Amino acid sequence: MTGPAPDTRDREPVPAGNTVAAPHEDPDPAERAGRKRTAVRPWRSRVLVALGYLAGALWVTARGWPDPDGLLLGSRPNDQGFNEWMLAYAAHAVSHLENPFFTTLQNAPSGVNLMTNVGLQLPGLVLAPVTLLLGAPFSYLLFITLNLAGTGYAWYHVLSRHVVGSRAAAFVGGLFCAFAPALVSHSNGHPHITAQWLVPFIVWRVVALSRGGHVVRDGLVLGGLVVAQFFVSLEILFLTALGCLLLALAYLAFRPRDAVRRLRPLLPGLAIAAVLVSVAAAYPLWMQFAGPQHRVGHPGAPDMYALKLGSYVRFATGSVAGSPTSAVEWGPNTTEQASFYGWPLLVVASAALWWLRREITARLVGAVGLASALLSVGTTWTSGTRRTDIPAPFALVQDLPVFDSVVVARFALITTAALGVLLAVTGDRLAARRDRPPGRLVARAGAVAMAAALLPVLPLPLEARGRNPVPDFVTSGAWRDHTAPGRTLVPVPLNGMTSLYWSSVAVAGFAVPGGYFLGPVSATDATGRWGVDPQPTAALLTAVARGERDTAVGPAEIAQARADVRYWKADAVALPDRGARRHDDLKAVLDALYGPGQRVDDVWLWDVRPFTR
Repeated sequence: MTGPAPDTRDREPVPAGNTVAAPHEDPDPAERAGRKRTAVRPWRSRVLVALGYLAGALWVTARGWPDPDGLLLGSRPNDQGFNEWMLAYAAHAVSHLENPFFTTLQNAPSGVNLMTNVGLQLPGLVLAPVTLLLGAPFSYLLFITLNLAGTGYAWYHVLSRHVVGSRAAAFVGGLFCAFAPALVSHSNGHPHITAQWLVPFIVWRVVALSRGGHVVRDGLVLGGLVVAQFFVSLEILFLTALGCLLLALAYLAFRPRDAVRRLRPLLPGLAIAAVLVSVAAAYPLWMQFAGPQHRVGHPGAPDMYALKLGSYVRFATGSVAGSPTSAVEWGPNTTEQASFYGWPLLVVASAALWWLRREITARLVGAVGLASALLSVGTTWTSGTRRTDIPAPFALVQDLPVFDSVVVARFALITTAALGVLLAVTGDRLAARRDRPPGRLVARAGAVAMAAALLPVLPLPLEARGRNPVPDFVTSGAWRDHTAPGRTLVPVPLNGMTSLYWSSVAVAGFAVPGGYFLGPVSATDATGRWGVDPQPTAALLTAVARGERDTAVGPAEIAQARADVRYWKADAVALPDRGARRHDDLKAVLDALYGPGQRVDDVWLWDVRPFTR
């Protein structure tokens, strides 16, 4: 995050040595050539910066590109499958003009509230042509890659134009904001978290509003950015708003008179933005908090997803200095390593804060970064890898609306942004000293220290693993001859991820039972939980696949099986000819439940329409 600094500028600095002809003066050819080079260089530098960030993003996702359809990228395959389905459904909703905020095509027939999950409405809309043409796995991989590159360039753009004069310093700041352990770890299946390319613009528009000027225009621009982020990731929007609030409180503490003065243009501008957001997001907000299948809170206690204090001086699994065990017990899992900066970087950051202690920007980002880091620890302080009984800051807000649904470790994402801005400001101040002999040594030493601190946290490529192939029956579109649009195809054995992978390949052309999502415990209790309890037939088939029961079924189980396909509104039940555990046992049970199946392509198929209509 950044604050109003006296040395900020609204435009890119003009390169040194630029000469501009006086009005009506016809410059000579050499001078015209110099002016042309000056105009071209900023454009070239921006392209080079963008390519640099794109190269870094491709490095992180490199192992997924050889075969997007056959590989799962990262350590959280279920999360990837979930997000692929969300992109597939978004493309389906666009092409069929269906509700982008709620659907019964997953968890049929009850459905899934996409606002209380990660609907990815705006990215899904933008990527819909890619999804329809090349498939959801390719769209997902492209999305993950462009998120990192876009976040880095967005921070570079804002930092270089409004915060620092050195493009190199802005590049380093953007590099850290995009490729810090936080965003690399969340690239293991959380594209809604790494999609932060609007965040620096939102923060800067809030700062610009506080400076006065065109309040109505700036309020509308801020409102438009917030609406866009609303449909990308509500969680990142909330964290951005919290970061701005912490920024305002820090500015109030450091410069109370100026802070009060800046409220005069800020409050009307925020009100204008709020009106725009309220109009654009009225229905999605209703769906979020009161719509069908909405939920409250997050499954599990908050500290299940909190960081340990010691995580800040350790190295992430996916960092150069990390290892498969370096983050074990210090963070919730491989995706939630939002701290893990390593002790060298914290030493350099602390030294930078001391060196720049008189600069308001450094003081602000230091305060914001520290406050958000403390929130990420959870409800109690930690000692080593163990929790104490001493209350920590998050305990004060854990029961407030929205706070009760946040994954606690993600507060450290604010710290990451603050640290990125601090690195940019520090690099800028060091660059300003390099042309002055007394400060040249300091500048070189500082640059070496920053490089040495950043090197250990550079990212490694994400791991990749093979995925179970989806049957040709689905990929070829043969399912259309046996399942009507919107009706349910039941994959066997029934588990949420198999359902989602099949449905994603079909671009959500058919409904599936179960799934992988956050929903309410029951119709009367909106407390959040993962998935739903399986129907009796789903539990029966799962037990057979695991070898936990034999293939004998009685009249009651047959009646229940036919009632369950009516409940699912199913047209067909399909068992892949390859890959299913205890395939022959499953086929014997399905024959007993629904009558003899027929071989269609590479699946055994049971037409259950006689039992459902």
